[in-house]
Amino acid sequence: MSNELSILLVSVGNTRTAIGLASGPRIERVERIPNAEQSRSVEMLRSLFGENAGDAPLVLIASVNRSVSEPLRRLIVGDLGVRVVQMGVDLPIPVGTSLDPEARPGQDRLLNAAAAFDRFRQACVVIDAGTALTIDFVDGQGTFHGGAIAPGAQMQLNAMHAGTDALPQLQMDAPLPESFAGNTTQAMLQGVYYGIRGAVRHLAERYAEAYEAYPIIVATGGDAHLLFDDDELIEHIVDDLPLYGMLAAYRIAHGAVESAED
Repeated sequence: MSNELSILLVSVGNTRTAIGLASGPRIERVERIPNAEQSRSVEMLRSLFGENAGDAPLVLIASVNRSVSEPLRRLIVGDLGVRVVQMGVDLPIPVGTSLDPEARPGQDRLLNAAAAFDRFRQACVVIDAGTALTIDFVDGQGTFHGGAIAPGAQMQLNAMHAGTDALPQLQMDAPLPESFAGNTTQAMLQGVYYGIRGAVRHLAERYAEAYEAYPIIVATGGDAHLLFDDDELIEHIVDDLPLYGMLAAYRIAHGAVESAED
């Protein structure tokens, strides 16, 4: 990939859209916009497009939320007058799978797997701590084997409030360091925080036993730093891993060899 070509990367998640500007193998700037604010996404793209118009920017889009991405794609085409390259349709995601033929894993999981293997070139457990929590395994040949899907941290807190009469509505935060929660708020935060960390640890051990070797552990997602910054099990936290998966897909499809450094 030529270092002069700017690529605008758009990853539509369940609650937010991440928009990144890549030049060469690096992503230089990322903005995250709530999905309800599509006009802001278009404004951001217009701003980035204008800043880099001389480089003939290319727009790549990936999505796990078609109800948001399809209108957004149409807005981008109509407003900017550029062709949007859709991941998985116009541009393949460079990862093989061992899944059942009828399985339809989300593009975010596949892009995470592609980016993690592209970066580390070894077996990985890839955790995405966002609206949902995914804990997936990629083997030493880069094959995606799937894994586990669970409610993300905020979704768990929302469910406890919605499904009970007395539990309050909370925003996710790290619990206090005390071993025993002294009130309901801390009890809920401890349950979610340590429940997620425990699930990651247990599943990583299961994957390692099945693979008969211990993979590296990589985390991404909006809650990754909150949940795992002080967890010695997690070897790498990589922000915006799906965007790096998109960039790797473009680079591989066009025969380039450089990749982003760790």
